[in-house]
Parts: sequence; structure tokens; C-alpha cells
Amino acid sequence: MALSDKVALVTGAAQGIGKAFSAALLRQGCKVVILDMNAVAGEACKNDLDTEFDSANSLFIACDVGSEEQLKCAFKKQLNHFGSLDILCNNAGINNENNWEQTINVNLTSVIRGTYLALDYMSKQNGGKGGIIVNIASLAGIYPAPHGPVYTATKHGVVGFSRAIAATSKLAGYGVRINTICPAFVDTPLLSSVNSKEMMGNYYIFKDTVQKLIDFYGILDPSLIVQGLMKIIQEEDLNGAVMRITKTKGIHFETYESALIQPELK
Repeated sequence: MALSDKVALVTGAAQGIGKAFSAALLRQGCKVVILDMNAVAGEACKNDLDTEFDSANSLFIACDVGSEEQLKCAFKKQLNHFGSLDILCNNAGINNENNWEQTINVNLTSVIRGTYLALDYMSKQNGGKGGIIVNIASLAGIYPAPHGPVYTATKHGVVGFSRAIAATSKLAGYGVRINTICPAFVDTPLLSSVNSKEMMGNYYIFKDTVQKLIDFYGILDPSLIVQGLMKIIQEEDLNGAVMRITKTKGIHFETYESALIQPELK
């Protein structure tokens, strides 16, 4: 996909991976909608980006993706502002085992809802012109993380949902590619949550074990996740792919056994 003048929406975009995604997409000529519930960080992110890129090419919308009303409103605002949607990056996520309902709502429910909202605009079945959806999961979406069982469940859910809806898109002719990125530990504010007893609850006892894992596997810079995003956007044969990104192997893909026989639409 040629990115010049394409419109991208990135959730959880004020910091970390989301901010890096936004900058990379602007650098490629996209118009970018920055969604984040942290209004202060979001405005600061927008101001930072405006020092390098044309301020007219980005829009910050304060939005709690866990709120159905706010997320729907944000999609309407971006459509009214830029007129279209070509790329969605469902990046927002939290790690809060103590408030596990919120973790499910932000990490999984908002990804499903965001994907469906994007399909409403993008799907060729609805008169759209197609597009790309990239859902950010984690290696915890492939392997169990004993220090974060609910976080693990949400990321497994993101992977499973993304693979399934990608197959749906292909079978039904939506014209939308849907893929998943599963990074290992990344240098973002989310990483510090394992040291918060308030967030981790009973699993706070594993903080030293998690630190040993981090020390062993290393910490990824968000720039490598950006490379993964760009690979997914540019390689038009990728649909339903699960990209893994680790310090030792870099960008590579999870392999699965052959899919079940798929029904034919008539």
C-alpha cells in the first residue's frame, strides 16, 4: 500500500509503541489520528509531532478505548475530520491483574470493537475501499505468562480473534487485511506495571521472576516494532499473520498447522 495521503488511526498513541507508530506513519505521508485516554500526554505527543510534521496531518482525540461511546465518537470525529480511514492500529493496552475486568475491556473488548468499527468504514461490502488493521498483542498471546493470567488471556484472545476475522475478511471479500504483532518485552511505560502491587495484586510476588526474564530476554526498542508494522503494511499478501518480534530473532512469524476446512459463501 502506498501510504501518501492515507489516513491511519492509532490507539494508545500518546507514548511508547503508539507514538512511534504515529511518527513513522506521518513520515510516510499518512494523516494520523492519535487516540489516548491521557489528555496531557496526548497533547504533548501532538505538539512533539508538530515540530517535525505538518500540524494539519495529525489530530489528537482524547478517548478511553474501554468506553463504547467514546470509541464510537472518536471514529466519527476522525471520519468527519479526514474523510476516510485506511489503516487502524489497535495498540492500546494495560496490564492490571488486580482489576482484571478493566484489563479484558481495554486489551480485548476494545480491539474487537475497534476492528468492527473500522470494518464498518473499510469493508468493500459496505461500500468501503478496503484497508489494513493491525492488532497489537504480545508473546503472552502465544505463550502463557504465569505472572499475568488475565493479561495472557486477553492477548491470546487478540491473536485468535484477529486470525479468525482475517479469514472472514478473505472469505467474504471485505478487502481488509488483518494481522497481529506479538512483541516480547518493549521499552514502554507498560513494562513498569509488573512492579506495581496495586496493579498486579496477588501476582506481585512474581516481580523478581519477571525481572529475571527481562534481564535474560532483553528489552526491545519501539523502533523494531515500527519495522514490523511497516512490513505488514507493505507486504500485501499478509493476512491473518502473527508476527513475533524478539531480541534474539528479530521479526519473524508464528507458524500454525493447516486451518480447518473453511465454508464456502454462496
